[in-house]
Amino acid sequence: MKTESLYRVDRKDEDKLKQLLTECFREDPLYCQLIPKQEIRNKILPDIFSCDLDEMFENCEVYADSEDVNGIIVVSDESEPYNPIKYYATEVFYALKTAVYLIKDDPSMQTFINFMKGKSYLNSEWTEEIKQENRLHIIYFAVRPSMRGKGIASKMMSSVLEYADKNRMTTSLETHNVENVHMYEHYGFKLFETVQKNFSLKQFCMVR
Repeated sequence: MKTESLYRVDRKDEDKLKQLLTECFREDPLYCQLIPKQEIRNKILPDIFSCDLDEMFENCEVYADSEDVNGIIVVSDESEPYNPIKYYATEVFYALKTAVYLIKDDPSMQTFINFMKGKSYLNSEWTEEIKQENRLHIIYFAVRPSMRGKGIASKMMSSVLEYADKNRMTTSLETHNVENVHMYEHYGFKLFETVQKNFSLKQFCMVR
């Protein structure tokens, strides 16, 4: 995906991104479920997002609203050719790296166990059911809480959807916060299915 409307993030912005993601997802239902204790969540999330960012810079396109990085949207263009061996090798490497952090930051192993039980919530395997390769998948979409209501979310999402419409692409995403479902419906997404495995937590899978 290419757009001139947003700021293309690179590795020099990694600290800003890690701080933003930690701030935005500290109280997210997914991470509250997987890491119930707040003190452990505060400790471990920066490490988790550090691993995520490394993988995203390898496989995805990362955009922010501006150089200030008050909002982020991470997109995987499923229409682009890729090397499956390299892709899965990268996934395995960062999964192992994440596991090391989970065990180091919570020696009780409970967080690691929760992540193993919750792996269905941590990937986008459900998108295989869409049967559409000409597709964008939005992996992260977040705005700093103190900057919400200033049009940042609309700016980022509109840029992605404009590209998708221009190229006649399907767009997919998932959220674990039921309050977000209506917001995404406003952007034209429809609920495709709801995933619920091993926890009471629900994953709302949406397609536009």
